[in-house]
Amino acid sequence: MEQSSTSALLQGTVLDLASDVVSALRSGDHARAGGTATTDGAGAGITRAAIRILGADTLLPTALLGVPPDPGLLAVFQDAVAAHAPRPDAAPTVVWSHWAMARALRRTEAPLAGPLAGEGGGEPDAGWLDDAGWQQLTHQLAVLAPLALPGEDCAVTRAARRRPVDVARGFVRAVRRRDWQQAAGAGRWLTLLDGVPDTLGLETGLDFVRLMGGSDPRVALQLEAARLMPAGVLL
Repeated sequence: MEQSSTSALLQGTVLDLASDVVSALRSGDHARAGGTATTDGAGAGITRAAIRILGADTLLPTALLGVPPDPGLLAVFQDAVAAHAPRPDAAPTVVWSHWAMARALRRTEAPLAGPLAGEGGGEPDAGWLDDAGWQQLTHQLAVLAPLALPGEDCAVTRAARRRPVDVARGFVRAVRRRDWQQAAGAGRWLTLLDGVPDTLGLETGLDFVRLMGGSDPRVALQLEAARLMPAGVLL
């Protein structure tokens, strides 16, 4: 029962954090993402775990709008990056998620004790994306949607740029399967890619995803990011 309660609390915290990010992206003012998160005492551990799930998108308003992060949330974000470096056998998406969080933290110019992931050793490897089928490629890119940012350049974004048609196919498949999270993540990537087929009807597709799945804050976050991509500032 205790484990079930903790899991429910974690899931609720992830949704709260995502809702805060969505609110900040929609307002475009000085609303701060993370305002509802508990950053003191025992609650900080749950918030830290939720940040690991939401990843670099926790600080997305800072990247896209220049909105200052909530100080308490930023401190827990720092702890999450510093305390949970990927193990040597970690999955590539875990390694890249941590790398994205480290880069997001650097953009805030916040100090951190110890080296960040990627410093001194360059980027993680992304060759596995070149070998992935289009279904797997779309799934992995949706997981790594926090890397889909205007002006961003890394091995994952370069892999996505090489395969816009495959990502478009994956977007259509996700919509047909009613996997709104994957569809929203793939759609976010597609807003940044050249060579997306005009026949896809991306704008209409994203509107449909918003209608069907936009009540989920994690879906709404990806859709708001996609909406802001053309004007994003990426500090």
